[in-house]
Amino acid sequence: MYLPDFDYYAPESVQEASGLLAQYGPKAKFLAGGTDVLHMMKEGLIAPEVLVSTKNLARLKEIYYETGKGVVIGALATHNNLVNSPVLQESYLSICETAHHMANNQVRNTGTIGGNIVNAVPSADLPPILIALGARVTLVSASGQRTLNLEDFFTGPRKTVIKEDEILTQIIIPDNSFTGSTYHKFGLRRSGALAVVGVAVAVTMEGDVCREARIALGAVAPTPVRAVKAEEMLKDQVITDQLLEEVGRCATSESKPISDIRGSAEYRLDMVRVFTKRMLRKAINEGHI
Repeated sequence: MYLPDFDYYAPESVQEASGLLAQYGPKAKFLAGGTDVLHMMKEGLIAPEVLVSTKNLARLKEIYYETGKGVVIGALATHNNLVNSPVLQESYLSICETAHHMANNQVRNTGTIGGNIVNAVPSADLPPILIALGARVTLVSASGQRTLNLEDFFTGPRKTVIKEDEILTQIIIPDNSFTGSTYHKFGLRRSGALAVVGVAVAVTMEGDVCREARIALGAVAPTPVRAVKAEEMLKDQVITDQLLEEVGRCATSESKPISDIRGSAEYRLDMVRVFTKRMLRKAINEGHI
């Protein structure tokens, strides 16, 4: 199907871009990698009258460390930018590995971390690992900016708290004490498939004792979810196989999966149990993030 007619703008600054979004409201769409927006336009799912391009907003493609703030990832960083980032390879290898197994190389070269977040698809891969690492997001509009926890950004399938004139500009991973983190996507094939279940964990270990744990689940609820009760079971506990099994079972109680063509709700719950246990053991044993 052909693209419908639209007006095209390529602003030179975030302020100019947010001004255009404020001016045109629901008639406008933000165009970054275009892997989702252009596809939905071709399928007739959306028909924006205005596309606001990000091609001139180079600052939003940068990945760097800022003292007192943490690792900052520009919202326009592509998935392959994440894979190849020296900053992430040194500090958060789990993000690099997650991005490496997303879609195909063509999509990884064009799709952006901001798009993966803003589109709010329940099976998206990056939100769970980012949430497990305590990520925050910065939203900028013509009237100012705000920063919030990523886990509070999603409200439902393809729904978020972002306003019509706001732009996601940064993902921030604050300084933390995690000693290990990892993400596993269980799909119908090894790489590139939509997640049937996604499990991300981050842990702080002190010998055999877990001082802190964060567990985030994808594709098993309308939004990515924290398994908070399961996390609490690990705090200040000596790690044993029995404990990890109990934590995995607890995580299933915090999931609300549906049945679809990729798997039944019951199957997804069992995979949450299995992969929560496995990913915790992996993060604990590897001792790196």
